Amino acid sequence: MLLEVENLTVTYGDDLPAVNRVTFNLQAGEALGLIGESGCGKSTIGRSLINLLPKGANLEGTIYVDGEEVAKKKDGSWRGEKVGLIFQDPMTRLDPLMSIYDHGLEVLTSHYPRISRKDAQKKIYESLRAVRIDPTRAKQYPHQFSGGMRQRVAIALTLLLDPILLIADEPTTSLDVTVASEILKELTALRKSRSLGLLLVTHDLGMVAEYCDRIAVMYDGAIVETGNADQIFKEPQHPYTKKLLASVLHFRPEAIAPEPPNNLNPSPKVILNVSKLKKRYVTGGNLLTRFMDRKQGVVKAVDGVNLEIFAGETFGLIGESGSGKSTTGRAILQLIKPDRGSVVFDGVELTTLKPEQMRKMRAKMQMIFQDPRACFSPSMDVFRSVADPLLIHRIVPNLESALDRVYKILEKVGLDTQLADRYPSDLSGGQLQRVAIARALITNPQFIVCDEPVSMLDASVQSQVLRLMRDLKAEFKLTYVFITHDLAVAQFFCDRIAVMQKGKIVEQGLTESVLTNPQHEYTKSLLASIPRIPYVI
Repeated sequence: MLLEVENLTVTYGDDLPAVNRVTFNLQAGEALGLIGESGCGKSTIGRSLINLLPKGANLEGTIYVDGEEVAKKKDGSWRGEKVGLIFQDPMTRLDPLMSIYDHGLEVLTSHYPRISRKDAQKKIYESLRAVRIDPTRAKQYPHQFSGGMRQRVAIALTLLLDPILLIADEPTTSLDVTVASEILKELTALRKSRSLGLLLVTHDLGMVAEYCDRIAVMYDGAIVETGNADQIFKEPQHPYTKKLLASVLHFRPEAIAPEPPNNLNPSPKVILNVSKLKKRYVTGGNLLTRFMDRKQGVVKAVDGVNLEIFAGETFGLIGESGSGKSTTGRAILQLIKPDRGSVVFDGVELTTLKPEQMRKMRAKMQMIFQDPRACFSPSMDVFRSVADPLLIHRIVPNLESALDRVYKILEKVGLDTQLADRYPSDLSGGQLQRVAIARALITNPQFIVCDEPVSMLDASVQSQVLRLMRDLKAEFKLTYVFITHDLAVAQFFCDRIAVMQKGKIVEQGLTESVLTNPQHEYTKSLLASIPRIPYVI
């Protein structure tokens, strides 16, 4: 047996156990999916296996890796060499000042101090080829790779030490369906060719259904049910498993919306008109490449985008990572300046406004970002974070006068006002995303760009946040541009969608029309990449 975990219990201080008497095993070449909502203990188990728990954590029980007891070992000698961990967001784990080659060299020399430069280079190039990255890109830096490519880099760095067990902690959470499918196929191929064990920690039920041999369901620190995909999805036994499956938004080509669409007859008023929008980035070369498209190093992030958004609708932008969705959203709000094109909001041309004029417009145009933990200051409590826009836009003179408005908006998004003096680190992902929504609504905007607002959340919390956003849209008469790579979410939430590929819109129309009768080959490939859950609620 490759991995044996017996009666694993992990506590933080005097709190209740984060993991409570968990027992499971994993064979060589097998993939086990560990699923459950945020806070159930999934990631704690993964970190326990490589002794990466924070200070103050107490671990009890036994962990055997390839017959060796590792739970109490302090030297970390098995970490990396026997057990490799692939983190959720590679951008937060990669040093922006180090090239990919230097990252690989650091990993190898840390474990093998006497390795020669020639052998290290050979090993790094082989590992990059294993995940289908051209070794000529080894001298590039993390910011020069897309999200999917960075995740491949993270896998390549993990493979450098030839581990026999891989722990993948939400490895595709922020990736689109095509790239997520490629990453999981890559891991599956490596698992089979090298007889690796794979522990896949995720909240994506479609993923575990398609790529895992067995599934373990976690709830409140314990494994409450195990079995293969058919057993878990078709005949769930535990009440929590049934509840989890009932909350999942999964793509249904035969029925476009689980509930009535938001707004099939939007207002005829065009609130936003985007015309011939272009934005380029330079990723290499010299200054001349800024002006010469045919030179290497210029990426056309947004390439001639045209959009008409009606007041009161939810308009979805979908496509793979690097397709230009987020850049389009930021260019609409003038958070980045487009190179060319026109953005007219409520009759005002935004691209020609001076900074002070644009600041006044931003009270009407807000944004909800993908990762709430990355867009809040850890030193500001919830009250100050939500009240800040009121001070920036001079809607209130001081914090004291913002008290009533902040409490009201927190209640609107379903949060107890007692959370106002908490800090981001004190809140769950779902709670923090509600704070982000409250902050976006506090200035009473007309228009909100939502950039992957639920991709970091587990299935049950996703449904709650989406329903909340839909209710608030009706109450506050909002218009949404909803950026997502999750077609099930787009199907549930959007009135119309546009499909982006390589900076261009290749197809757009009513959600039902595009998703049930796609015309463009790229749209068809997106739909074909969606993991299917082997049951229908």
